[in-house]
Amino acid sequence: MIDFTAFINSLKGTQLEDWCDTLPQQLADNFNTRRYGDLPGWLDALAQLPEVTTDQIELKDRVALTSSERLPEASLKLIDQSLRALIPWRKGPYQVHDSFIDTEWRSDWKWDRVLPHLDKLNNRTILDVGCGNGYHCWRMLGEGAQRVIGIDPSPRFIVQFNMIKHFIGEAPVDVLPLGIEDLPADLQAFDTTFSMGVLYHRRSPMDHLRELKATLRPGGQLVLETLVIEGKLGEVLVPEGRYAKMNNVWFLPSCDTLVSWMRKCGFKNPRVVDINTTTTEEQRATEWMTYHSLAEFLDPNDSSRTAEGHPAPVRAVIVAEAG
Repeated sequence: MIDFTAFINSLKGTQLEDWCDTLPQQLADNFNTRRYGDLPGWLDALAQLPEVTTDQIELKDRVALTSSERLPEASLKLIDQSLRALIPWRKGPYQVHDSFIDTEWRSDWKWDRVLPHLDKLNNRTILDVGCGNGYHCWRMLGEGAQRVIGIDPSPRFIVQFNMIKHFIGEAPVDVLPLGIEDLPADLQAFDTTFSMGVLYHRRSPMDHLRELKATLRPGGQLVLETLVIEGKLGEVLVPEGRYAKMNNVWFLPSCDTLVSWMRKCGFKNPRVVDINTTTTEEQRATEWMTYHSLAEFLDPNDSSRTAEGHPAPVRAVIVAEAG
């Protein structure tokens, strides 16, 4: 099992110290082999990673973990086999010695779009909600963050994150098997909170926005990225069935509607800083994610529509400050 003791101990003496009372049981409940039958195999793959020298770590412009001297071929083969045992890899890419994990998403492209619009992350305490395997958490550390906490309920992503951390070693970055509803109420502890690719999966977008605001200290910055539609103030797409073959998409607002929601929830100066149409170059199947991807989710005769006839995915980034 993954040992979260060092992380829990790191919270003592901080604004998050009270969380230590409930966190151990939450982690035990949300990350156990009885609940997730595939977890033992994933943990075995993590345990098989060899102890090797990784003295060249790049996090600012990419996530690349290599060595100044070539590793033995047996070690390189074992690394590749262990990493492939966790397919599918959704967020990345990662360079891990000789293994290039070509993930479904070019998450580096999203980061390049988001980064110019952020308050400087240097020395900030950051929360990344729905962080997946933690790719953006590492990029945040590369920008000088003091402490990054990612949360995501998927155990596969937790193991993938720890595979990457195996090579990086001690670092103030952790990903926990939790959802935002597992956080203590009214934390007001983070300088920056990210929620990227989460809002449209929530049954109540207003509740999610309020939950996000409660994580931030006064004046802290929210970075929200979500699916949107073209439209006027008040317009929202609520798919009755699936959206792009996803059955858990609830609300796709227009940008003006989303900004209005954020003001209503108490955020200051919410502003749209980027709008981008998702392409099949940014989200696609690879040898590290061998299932259907965006190309199969769109109308084969009209890429501007989803398979169900809805507008194809467009994503907006909105930043705002907590009041």
